[in-house]
Amino acid sequence: MEENKDNNISRRGFLKTATLAGAAMSLPFGLNKVFGAETGMTSLFSENNDASDALPVRTLGSGKAAFDVSALGFGVMGMTYNRSYHPDKKQCIRLLHQAVDRGVTLFDTAIIYGPISNELLAGEALSEYKNKINVTTKFGHEVIDGKSTGRQDSRPATVRQYCEDSLRRLRIDSIPMFYQHRFDPKTPIEEVASTISDLIKEGKIQRWGMCEVGLDVIRKAHAVCPLTAIQSEYHLMHRLVEENGILDICKELGIGFVPYSPINRGFLGGTLNEYTQFDTTNDNRQTLPRFQPDAMRANTRILNIIQHFGHTRGMTSSQVALGWLMQKAPWVVPIPGTTKLSHLDENLNTLTFNCSPEEWKSLEDEVATIAVVGDRYNAEQQRQVGY
Repeated sequence: MEENKDNNISRRGFLKTATLAGAAMSLPFGLNKVFGAETGMTSLFSENNDASDALPVRTLGSGKAAFDVSALGFGVMGMTYNRSYHPDKKQCIRLLHQAVDRGVTLFDTAIIYGPISNELLAGEALSEYKNKINVTTKFGHEVIDGKSTGRQDSRPATVRQYCEDSLRRLRIDSIPMFYQHRFDPKTPIEEVASTISDLIKEGKIQRWGMCEVGLDVIRKAHAVCPLTAIQSEYHLMHRLVEENGILDICKELGIGFVPYSPINRGFLGGTLNEYTQFDTTNDNRQTLPRFQPDAMRANTRILNIIQHFGHTRGMTSSQVALGWLMQKAPWVVPIPGTTKLSHLDENLNTLTFNCSPEEWKSLEDEVATIAVVGDRYNAEQQRQVGY
């Protein structure tokens, strides 16, 4: 496809040409209406808004497993782990506080991020808001003496120990949602679910979820202890959960869905290209086939389509990516991460746009005409995925 410079609107370009205040005045408010959220706001961050009312609410899960959260969450991982340069701790804490001020109530971390350091950051920054927001974390990857072994361990005793360790690092009395990060083939999922059920009865955790698992595992786990959410990678360049039945089973069983890497590890934000240099000591993208120079150059054709769609509607490509995800179902809650206030506000202002179902379908159909170049994971990381 021939590149048209007029259609290439990057995050930086958008943010240089339009302030958030101007955007709030000129852009149509609508995603909250499309999603059926109850809100009457006309600007996400106006001076007259109470921050606690700034974002629509969505519900993950159902029945006793239901979990009310902000329509967009915040992935904390990149503040310390796998995303090259990151600001110092004080700046990260300030940004997390600003996210709370803007109405974000769902924050996502994991033991393996760092390892350990990400949970410590989340605990220091967010424990003072523990009655206002929720920090979810994950177990499953084996961590010994602060280092990852590359193995999975979800034995009951290990789950209990990781739960206690996470409670201490997060500085809370009960974990709002505890995900199994990756399936442990050596431990029957019924044993894991039973352990989780006991921890819920003890008040150590409130809900649970699973990441990157298949249909059979979800059914078995949910039958023992109802799941609140499934977390898997999902975005315009990776739609496997539509094809393998994961979204269908979530709908069937009343389980929420949390897409991680909703902007494809930054690629759909338009700031990465074949010349991007990733930190070899703190960025897993350098190991991923989809982020090799040739693949990124080829996949720019997809980004151009998304940027053109956004350009004709006043949206950045990141906002297009997030908006497309959110219109899929009212129980889908993406968790984009960032280390910049401008990107946080950009992401949250996705909620001010309104596109019709026909427009979104046209976009995804056009994107689907171009094959994505490069696998999302290398062989070792893909081996850990449970489907």
